[in-house]
Amino acid sequence: MVRVGLTTERLVRAGADLADEVGFDEVTVSALARRFDVKVASLYSHVRNSQDLRTGIALLALEELADRASDALAGRAGKDALSALANVYRDYAHEHPGRYAAAQLRLDPETAAASAGVRHAQMTRAILRGYDLAEPDRTHAVRLLGSVFHGYVSLELGGGFSHSAPDTDETWTRVLDALDALLRTWPAA
Repeated sequence: MVRVGLTTERLVRAGADLADEVGFDEVTVSALARRFDVKVASLYSHVRNSQDLRTGIALLALEELADRASDALAGRAGKDALSALANVYRDYAHEHPGRYAAAQLRLDPETAAASAGVRHAQMTRAILRGYDLAEPDRTHAVRLLGSVFHGYVSLELGGGFSHSAPDTDETWTRVLDALDALLRTWPAA
């Protein structure tokens, strides 16, 4: 018998909350069952296994990030849009470290194609249209931005910048200035 009140959506959201508290790598069906004070078997009618749960959390995180980015980018262009997108990722990672880690989960191609990850790429490409980059340079720039945003945030969350001045906010601003300058003067192939 399925426990009243448990749904896939509720379990995924609880798993996302758990990821923010203890880390995405620690989220399992067993840990979630303990949170709801139910037997593990009672969750299997909603999630197939821990990987299914983790995929659900990743999809939720991608959706939340895409919604935030869409709101932040409305009416913006150029460096203003670049900074808005970057700040959405950084702020989300600080507010929801477990969800942010989940958003990095490698998804199978079919799941990825149906996910909000597609919206992320579209928004990044829309920003880059303002920098007048043609293909394949636009794809190179999408990869560059993703690498810089994720790399900086990951190092920051891991304490990698906490041992010296200047403040990480100052460095972040300088990084975004440098990215804007690079995108405006993208090197020829």
